[in-house]
Amino acid sequence: MRVAVFSGKPYDEASLPNAPGAGRHDWHFWGEKLSPASLRLAEGRDAVCAFVNDDLSAPVIEGLAARGVRLIALRCAGYNNVDLAAAEAAGVAVGRVPAYSPHAVAEHAVALIMTLNRKTHRAYNRVRDGNFALDGLLGFDLAGKTVGVVGTGLIGAVLTRILTGFGCRVLAADPVENPECLALGVRYVPVGTLFAESDVISLQCPLTPGTHHLVDDAAIARMKPGVMIVNTSRGAIIDARAAIRGLKRGVIGGLCLDVYEEEAGIFFEDLSGRILQDDVLARLMTFPNVLITAHQGFFTAEALAAIAETTVRNLDAFEATGVPAHPLRTG
Repeated sequence: MRVAVFSGKPYDEASLPNAPGAGRHDWHFWGEKLSPASLRLAEGRDAVCAFVNDDLSAPVIEGLAARGVRLIALRCAGYNNVDLAAAEAAGVAVGRVPAYSPHAVAEHAVALIMTLNRKTHRAYNRVRDGNFALDGLLGFDLAGKTVGVVGTGLIGAVLTRILTGFGCRVLAADPVENPECLALGVRYVPVGTLFAESDVISLQCPLTPGTHHLVDDAAIARMKPGVMIVNTSRGAIIDARAAIRGLKRGVIGGLCLDVYEEEAGIFFEDLSGRILQDDVLARLMTFPNVLITAHQGFFTAEALAAIAETTVRNLDAFEATGVPAHPLRTG
């Protein structure tokens, strides 16, 4: 198949064409994000390979179909950016990567918790400047703390295993209880109870109408003073303006973000020579107790290899049967 890869980065160009069986397909990489303005780049292609911040709204999907595209191969698990009804109406199939390396994201969540708690990022810079003082670097023992995990799918389950290894009391909120988590002694509670009792809250749930701005002013008001919140799932699960208010009041004692609601056009790009135009993100970056990484939770060698292999399987299956190996449907 002839595939146009949008939002392509050097690591995509290294991983996708080198996955098993990828040589059967004709890959063309574009650094541009998929949008109405970049639709022309899909001309003459059978499939587009898109990422988390590509625009797959109805007008874009209709434009793809008009140009002969028959498959949207997402190289990610999330699909909140895809208008599935429009894809079905246009006769364009959609496939995704439902799982790659849950360890990658879960381990990154723990890395964020430990970094912000023990302030290793600040200590590193201090020592390089010859400052060996410990004032201002006080953390807390994670052992014995209550950690709430919202969402216990593949990533959440791995995270609970890690946290129980630290000696944490783990609470979970999920419509479906995971037997693996129950076996670890995880206690399932309503999300409001989880917010009220947790010292650390980690968000591992998908973005749905029910989880959009799950962490808002009302939720923050129920939390323990000094709570640490970690989000490695989808940015819009946190109302960023509400988080700023919580930080200013001292209710939120630490905020770790690997995702951000308005990250499109910012994350995955080098903007070091420009003025950041997003005032909310700029404000968040002024807080000493906020740690932000640019959606790198998935970014391990193992995860990239798994994403590439599953993407190729989606292409192969669609070429053979008209249905990707991991299809998304409206029903």
